[in-house]
Amino acid sequence: MLLLGASGAGKSTFLQAAAGILGGADEGEEQGEMLLDGRPAAEQRGRAGLVMQDPDAQVVLARVGDDVAFGCENLGVPRDEIWSRVAEALDAVGLDLPLDRATSELSGGQKQRLALAGILAMRPGLVLLDEPTANLDPDGVREVRDAVARMIERTGATLIVIEHRVGTWVDLVDRVVVLEPGGGVRADGSPAGVLGERGDELAAGGVWVPGHEPAHPSRRRAYGEVLLSGTDLGVGRRSTVSSGIDFEVRRGRVLAVTGPNGAGKSTLALTVGGLLPPREGRVIASPALAGGIGADPQRWRSRDLVSRIGSVFQDPEHQLLAATLAEELAVGPRVVGADAATISRVTDELLVRLRLDHLALANPFTLSGGEKRRLSVATALATAPPVLVLDEPTFGQDARTWAELVALLAELLDEGTAVVAVTHDALFVDALADDRLVLAGSVLGSQERGMSQ
Repeated sequence: MLLLGASGAGKSTFLQAAAGILGGADEGEEQGEMLLDGRPAAEQRGRAGLVMQDPDAQVVLARVGDDVAFGCENLGVPRDEIWSRVAEALDAVGLDLPLDRATSELSGGQKQRLALAGILAMRPGLVLLDEPTANLDPDGVREVRDAVARMIERTGATLIVIEHRVGTWVDLVDRVVVLEPGGGVRADGSPAGVLGERGDELAAGGVWVPGHEPAHPSRRRAYGEVLLSGTDLGVGRRSTVSSGIDFEVRRGRVLAVTGPNGAGKSTLALTVGGLLPPREGRVIASPALAGGIGADPQRWRSRDLVSRIGSVFQDPEHQLLAATLAEELAVGPRVVGADAATISRVTDELLVRLRLDHLALANPFTLSGGEKRRLSVATALATAPPVLVLDEPTFGQDARTWAELVALLAELLDEGTAVVAVTHDALFVDALADDRLVLAGSVLGSQERGMSQ
């Protein structure tokens, strides 16, 4: 079954209920029953395997092999069988890493594959996948989809998958269910019946329907001055994962950073944003961007950085600081000394523009994955920096919020903002990218050359 619906419709919550991990009425409201094999889902743990939206939330142990083995160990699988399952699962998802590789060194896409491998090794009767390919490169998407298909064919397990881009899964599923925001089921039937016969209606409501992709916004496509540049740059944390990178970030243009998982894209984004020091070379800010405080963004104070380069991390949770959305959006403007009236105006405008105004007083950690992503983008916009560095900016968005976010970025570009976007979203690249930087390398993290196109 493919489970669809607009952002915030409750898809992820449904999967958590099916896995028996919602936690009871003390953490929300429940009605009715969720039964697995005729018993409450919370009593059937081990029968369901869930891959959640945030792969960091499922990394349990320090080494790759141990992490994949963890679920099997809890189920009491014999030791010899555990390690044969671990090897089989890692091979199935295309994660060719040593068993003792540190999980802390994996990219976001690699962690997604790791989480899926852990589920495959458990061989559950019910497989629940929440955006399992969202941060994967094209090869990774195919490998994960094929691995799931082989597992379903071999074991006869039931599959429920949430994926905004339905083309990956539509040929594999028998049934499509569309949830209605606020409660209820909008559509339920065969893929042809739901997506074919009701495609126009569902697309208008924000559901991704093949052949109904959002239109690209119009842009002036300027060729502005260079605000940031790097020559022969090397990036990494404990060691260099990508080197020989040359780039220019120009006012009014989008530099799209693409490439396979593990090639160093997110690390490059943090380096360009002044949050990690380069391993080799330098990131240089132009005088127009630096404004007299020095050409090295990594040496800038937080107050100077937030007003010049706005960064959006791959994982939204890593930059959430406040108890409500309204307070979250006020953090940046307060840092740069904005007055109360300005903070209120900016906060209200961003909440409305990104369809978050009805959640202004909600805790950011209670949002759906797509809502958290829009909030993290809004926090970067709140101080109106000349440069935006966005890591997977369209993750978790339905078709309508995707189009609105892309349109907002197009407006900012026409006003002269420069954007660096790390992305696996081909539609985003087609809609907005002016320049492209392709990082090519192995998932093992060896040195590789950057290619500029």
